[in-house]
Amino acid sequence: MTGTAGTASTAGTAGGPGTAGGAARDVFLVGNEVNELGGVGRWQISMARLFAERGHRVTVVGVAPPHAPFDLGEDPPFATLTLHATRPPGRRRPRGLAGRLDLAARRRDAARERERREAAGRLSAVFRAARPGAVIIVTQVWAMEWVALADTAGHLVIGMSHESFATSRGSSRFERVKRYYRDVDRLLVLTREDADLWIGQGFDHVGFVPNPVPLRDPSPSPRTDKVVVSIGRLGYEKGVDLLLDTWAEVAPRHPGWRLRIHGSGPDEGTLREQCTRLGLDGSVEWAGRTEDVAGALARSSVFVLSSRGEGFPLALLEAMSCAVPCVAFDCAPGVREIVRHEEDGLLARPGNTAELARHLGLLLEDDGLRNRMGERAAVNVRRFSPSAVTDRWEYLFSLLTR
Repeated sequence: MTGTAGTASTAGTAGGPGTAGGAARDVFLVGNEVNELGGVGRWQISMARLFAERGHRVTVVGVAPPHAPFDLGEDPPFATLTLHATRPPGRRRPRGLAGRLDLAARRRDAARERERREAAGRLSAVFRAARPGAVIIVTQVWAMEWVALADTAGHLVIGMSHESFATSRGSSRFERVKRYYRDVDRLLVLTREDADLWIGQGFDHVGFVPNPVPLRDPSPSPRTDKVVVSIGRLGYEKGVDLLLDTWAEVAPRHPGWRLRIHGSGPDEGTLREQCTRLGLDGSVEWAGRTEDVAGALARSSVFVLSSRGEGFPLALLEAMSCAVPCVAFDCAPGVREIVRHEEDGLLARPGNTAELARHLGLLLEDDGLRNRMGERAAVNVRRFSPSAVTDRWEYLFSLLTR
């Protein structure tokens, strides 16, 4: 990695709003995929557009093709590159003497490593063709394995974790962040609280920048439809099973209200079975994946986030920008950074479905409270405007090149 002066910092020096970053640069956003449907993928493309609007020359790099791609639109203002035609297999962990002596498996491992180094070579060629002072933003730690093999000389490297410290620590990614982001120019997380926790792990080059609101000037919801909406992947981390348990308490007390669940994922079949078992088929709609998030929010009156873990959830930012009040589990610093409890939304203790149900009930029963919180949400979320967040990124670029 390139070394720069001033890389040691406290969490608060990641950037100051309202400061431009000087000359246009080459900016590379390197992630697991270019346009995978989900929070990180949408953030990556949103930031690519914002950087391009500031005059930077942007390339979005993915290690592998996406499983569930979303449309980049016609003529996006950035280049894209995918390093592998198919998803590379994970590293094998040999078990016992037989595993270590398995000749066929060792050959597959060697072939995987050869392909990875060849891909890193292609990445090196792209970096070498960039203008001096380029910025390489690695959005996911798996992608960092390729960047670590590439030639990044003369460029800044920023490694990102898009999840809370607690979520990272509970996963295999924690040790990989500690290994691969130790020597980057900046480890960047999403909140000051998470940055302080990483500093406690001995990282003295940590900063934080929040996610920007993804939607541009969406129409506010009138909050007249009796719909509670959830948008997210149907997997364990998003806690839709907890949401169904919550709705089983809410629905009988609020006839006429519906829970509309947008998303797809590996747990969909199990969740549908749970829905039927709880007797909720009449009040739950399975709406599938959507790329029209603004439209889905405009047709709802309350947004609910039931995740077990989060980083800085785009879904909350999107809902608030559409003037939809949010009820959420307080499962990460990013959640309580976005939602101001009892001002523009309501927060429940993580996993406490009874408390989440009570909060939902308050908003479903009280039109005035729901409207006041929705209108306040649309105002408060402006502190995460795309312009303000991009200013902070450009300030960070300038800081790291002083």
